[in-house]
Amino acid sequence: MTNSKELFSEVVRQITLPEAKAEIESIVYLLFEKKWKLTRTHIIAETKTGLQLNDIMPLIDRINSHEPIQYILGEADFFGRVFKVTPDVLIPRPETELLIHEILKNTKSIDKPNVLDIGTGSGCIAISLALEMPCVVQAMDVSLNALKVAQENATLLSAPVKFYLQNILQQPIIEKFDLIVSNPPYISQQEKQHMKQNVLNYEPHTALFPIGDDPLVFYRVIAQSAQQALNTGGSLWFEINEHYSKEVSEIMITNGFGDVTVVKDWNGKERVVWGKKLA
Repeated sequence: MTNSKELFSEVVRQITLPEAKAEIESIVYLLFEKKWKLTRTHIIAETKTGLQLNDIMPLIDRINSHEPIQYILGEADFFGRVFKVTPDVLIPRPETELLIHEILKNTKSIDKPNVLDIGTGSGCIAISLALEMPCVVQAMDVSLNALKVAQENATLLSAPVKFYLQNILQQPIIEKFDLIVSNPPYISQQEKQHMKQNVLNYEPHTALFPIGDDPLVFYRVIAQSAQQALNTGGSLWFEINEHYSKEVSEIMITNGFGDVTVVKDWNGKERVVWGKKLA
């Protein structure tokens, strides 16, 4: 039998990522808990386990190649739920939970709104909204493989969401909605060189980078389409690149949205922009 605390420390030593020790430890804690049900409490208590270092080495090799731990585990936590993730979808980020919190806080007065999530990926936004508030939710994505993951998540979590294939850059929104939300690709080409390998080498580029040289192309197209698709008084919600809050706000104002609000995340970064259709 192996001491789980000693095994944990050895696994941490075997990981060669250029990250702070605390970050590496958090990855290993997650691996131990999700894969073998060995929690932080078990490790601190030096619980005995039949697990050996050799059993873990294949996973350590994947971690050392910068593969995200969420893809290795096949799941990610988001808004208190576990979502399936594959390399076909972006890994749900804690920052995106702010989008859910703000929508829930600011749309209580609307009775069972019709909601559209554009670029749904894993479905984490659409599914969370469907389960957290009385609403009717649809979600679109340009990737059929992403939609398959999203549908599987909706089935696993018993969320009533209708998913469909659509490229928002080529096809406008036809139906009417009370709330439209999107976390579109927003990383500029200039930012690529500063990105970590675990993101750049593994996560889907179609979900990270806008097409062409305009990092705001999705915001322009969605805001214009939403102006036609939203009912009067309906709201448009974006997660944004922290560097472009002013530009996204101006796009929304130009397209007939009022009360445009920028919300900072817990790191003080401008992360959400939303507004209401005026007429």
